[in-house]
Amino acid sequence: MRRALELARQARAREEVPVGAVLVRDGAILTEAANEVEWRQDATAHAEMLAIGEAQALLKSWRLNGTTLYVTKEPCPMCAGALAHVRVDRIVFGVDDPKAGACGGAFNLFDLPGLNHRCEITPGVLREESLELLQDFFRERRTE
Repeated sequence: MRRALELARQARAREEVPVGAVLVRDGAILTEAANEVEWRQDATAHAEMLAIGEAQALLKSWRLNGTTLYVTKEPCPMCAGALAHVRVDRIVFGVDDPKAGACGGAFNLFDLPGLNHRCEITPGVLREESLELLQDFFRERRTE
């Protein structure tokens, strides 16, 4: 999770919403990414989506069973849906998102009865550091 925070800080330095994600398998980092929405001008370039795509290319498989995603902010519906689809085992996140979080913040996508895959969800890991980074970023944006 500390590496995800470091990636989020790098994203902030590039004027991206500071979110970092690290995908781990067997205790080792498989892939890592930070938000690149502004740089790529691509609304789908969330840290989670980039880490997933890189892992699929690396493993030459769309299935990511046996992995854990560490991310500084609760995944949105797009990212949570992708994480369910690729069969990530566990999602660990820092700060919850009560407006748009899909892992318990606004709602829990994994509670949908017809969903064929469930992820273990661990919220609140390094929450304060993640929250402070996001709050500082948006506070600066509002003053500009």
